[in-house]
Amino acid sequence: MPGSMWRELETEPGTCPWSLGWDNRPGNRRKHEGPRTYRQEKPPRQFPTLLTHMCGKTRTGRFWLKRKTISKRMRAKLAEVKDQLKRRRHQPIPEQGRWLASVVRGHLAYYAVPGNTDAVAAFRTQATRHWYKALRRRSQRTRLSWTRMNRLATRWIPPARVTHPYPNVRFDARTRGRSPVR
Repeated sequence: MPGSMWRELETEPGTCPWSLGWDNRPGNRRKHEGPRTYRQEKPPRQFPTLLTHMCGKTRTGRFWLKRKTISKRMRAKLAEVKDQLKRRRHQPIPEQGRWLASVVRGHLAYYAVPGNTDAVAAFRTQATRHWYKALRRRSQRTRLSWTRMNRLATRWIPPARVTHPYPNVRFDARTRGRSPVR
């Protein structure tokens, strides 16, 4: 693809770009090489994505390509949310709640993949914490306690749960008969 961001990912014919990265699978480690080995003497390639991919295990011990939010991106987004909450501090609470709910919903729409629940829940918690601090700075005699803040968060901010299906469900092809084409 000329002129695309994937240009640097071109590899030798017959190789897969996913197989050129760090290999963390326990069966592929050697004692003298330490925890990580690299199959070629090249630096790891950067994929244009917002999630980092790593090797992991399922509960039954099978291999699983794990995806996790890149912490640098999450910190940057939380800093933007904090800045916007400072600007919106004196708006009515329902208006702030609607805005923050749309931000968290957008975050969930991309990042709520299987295996990334902890990072998504942390984003929701930190956004709630920033909202709490912004609301407490609205007056010198604040009456906002964490009890009331938890009610506001429950009312306005959607819960952190996986919104995307697991790959085995997502790519499950149903066919009629023996032909995979129908």
